[in-house]
Amino acid sequence: MLPYKKELKPRARARALRQDMTDAEQLLWARLRRKQVLGVQFYRQKPIAGYIIDFYCAAAKLVVELDGSQHFEPAELVKDQRRTVQLEALGLKVIRFDNRQVLVELEDVLNVIFVELENRLGLRG
Repeated sequence: MLPYKKELKPRARARALRQDMTDAEQLLWARLRRKQVLGVQFYRQKPIAGYIIDFYCAAAKLVVELDGSQHFEPAELVKDQRRTVQLEALGLKVIRFDNRQVLVELEDVLNVIFVELENRLGLRG
């Protein structure tokens, strides 16, 4: 049997990421948790399709990703695009914000999430 590192398993890695959230993740999570937005449940650091999603709302099939500065490197942009395509192929909607947006424009970020939830849940006429 080949040895493996438990911390590389998706669930263990997700648990570690939940314990070591960035400032932007902590700020957004404080506003998404406990069904504060339209009464829907969000999960943080959720393993889906081989990825660990920053925030996920199963009811709306909505993925919210926060990107640090490393995500603006060309190689990371390609990885993020591939990830988005794979998640959208599962019927998920992916929206992205950079950490600065969350830290400086939190209400605007929450408004985008709110509108997307309304659309995905059929609450907007």
